[in-house]
Amino acid sequence: MMGRGYHSAGELPRSLPLFPLTGAVLLPRGALPLNIFEPRYLEMVDYALSGDRLIGMIQPTEHEDSALKPKLSRVGCAGRIVSFRETDDNRYLVTLAGVCRFRLTGEMAAATAWRAGNVDFAPFAADLVTQPDEDFPRERLLAALKTYLTHRDMKADWSSVMSAPGEALVNALAMMCPFGPVEKQALLEAQSFQDRASTLMALLEMGGDAGPATVN
Repeated sequence: MMGRGYHSAGELPRSLPLFPLTGAVLLPRGALPLNIFEPRYLEMVDYALSGDRLIGMIQPTEHEDSALKPKLSRVGCAGRIVSFRETDDNRYLVTLAGVCRFRLTGEMAAATAWRAGNVDFAPFAADLVTQPDEDFPRERLLAALKTYLTHRDMKADWSSVMSAPGEALVNALAMMCPFGPVEKQALLEAQSFQDRASTLMALLEMGGDAGPATVN
């Protein structure tokens, strides 16, 4: 499936099905693979596929195991289903392409098992335009990443890292690095590409120096 291009916040819907998932964030133009197996979320994917194929990824502010309906963060990101496969054991393997972040303005009283929310994309309209890479300290980021991965005995595809455009690299690392939910949310809510790059480098440097990093 080819993703549809959106050019303004006004083209996006005012409500979205919501997929609350701790520790997982989606960023504009990022790709998030999901293994869907819970019946309520299988139903949610069916609903999305029948329409604009948009799902709102959002982190709960409390763990899903601690509450029947955990409170949600105020900022998430809409993703469009760009690939879909159904398995023999009734799971869906989907990939979401990040479209635009949103502010959750309220939840809808839905009759479905999955949750839905009223959303406002206007504060993040700049997400619909690829961000320029100027003033991007790539060398500092690569040095911090190398130290971070070495301390965790992790490896990277350095040829891909070196050739990736700045925004794609920062967003991919923000999504993939094993930061905690608070750190992930801070990266998601960073207003600009430069802000996110600065936050990411700080997290990598703190994590490389002293184990897991924390953002207050």
